[in-house]
Formats: sequence, structure tokens, C-alpha cells
Amino acid sequence: MTPLEISEYKQRWMSSGYNHPVRIHSDLRTKAKDWCKVQLFQHQWKHMQFTNVYEDTFYFEHLLDSTSFAHYFTDWVIND
Repeated sequence: MTPLEISEYKQRWMSSGYNHPVRIHSDLRTKAKDWCKVQLFQHQWKHMQFTNVYEDTFYFEHLLDSTSFAHYFTDWVIND
């Protein structure tokens, strides 16, 4: 996929409302991004920085990817 195709694809599934967010502590940003780069394709996840104080949010196209990510970073996931 070209960068433009990846961007358009992400926009479609992000705007669909089925984007499976996982919020983690911002201290783990680099490690979490590295995990996503190794485990997933670029078009299957999106990172948003500082969505709250000391918090980043990762969005996933598939629920299974979201669950795997949350399980791997279980001690750092922020729950309400």
C-alpha cells in the first residue's frame, strides 16, 4: 500500500466507530509503538499522543489486536 492508501484506509475504519481504543500511560509510548510495528501492519493501528494527562491512545482495526495489545501492556493500560 502507498502512504496515501494507508491514510485513506485508516480514515475509513477510524470513522466507522469500530476502532477499538486502548489507553496506556505515555511513558510506554515508544515500547507500545515498537510492539505495533512488529506485530501489525501499518494500516491496522493508529497512535494518538497525549489524549489525556500522561495518556496516549492506540486504536486498532480489529478487536483481537486490541486485546493482544492490552494484554501485553496489562500493567500500563488505563481503565475508567
